[in-house]
Amino acid sequence: MELGIELVPKEQKQMISRLMQFYFYDFTRYLELQVDREGLFPSYPGLEAYWNSGKNKFVYLFTVDGNVAGFALIDRLLRDPEGEFYMTEFFVMQRYRRSGVGTWAAHRLFDMFPGSWKVSQIRANTPARDFWHRVIGAYTGGEFQERFNSRQGNPSQYFSTLNSNRVKK
Repeated sequence: MELGIELVPKEQKQMISRLMQFYFYDFTRYLELQVDREGLFPSYPGLEAYWNSGKNKFVYLFTVDGNVAGFALIDRLLRDPEGEFYMTEFFVMQRYRRSGVGTWAAHRLFDMFPGSWKVSQIRANTPARDFWHRVIGAYTGGEFQERFNSRQGNPSQYFSTLNSNRVKK
């Protein structure tokens, strides 16, 4: 299995918009999302900013043997006490789940952006929380903190890649 990760250029932003439809479909288990009369979920709010904000937002595509396998949206947090980087969205296609693709992609992204991180989940999405506990725990040797948002109760994990031996220069 040949794994790849690449920054998505603006010319391919429509592909991410289309993949967001699958991502939103997954979230119908946890959120009240509805499709419109044409069978589409709403557009992802602020997606355009990932190509227009300079050096603070990044979209990565994951591939397996040249086939699309998922994506991640990462925000660089400026002067934020919660960290330097935020895993805003992370999605792996059903076909590639439980194959190591998500773990590989997350670890690769952590390596690419050394510093302090925040990763959050929707409270009801326990599979995602379990996934991130495993992935971050393996990456950091269990050195992460979890806090819950006081308003929504959503969990977030906080950690630094600089404390890990895994960071590759």
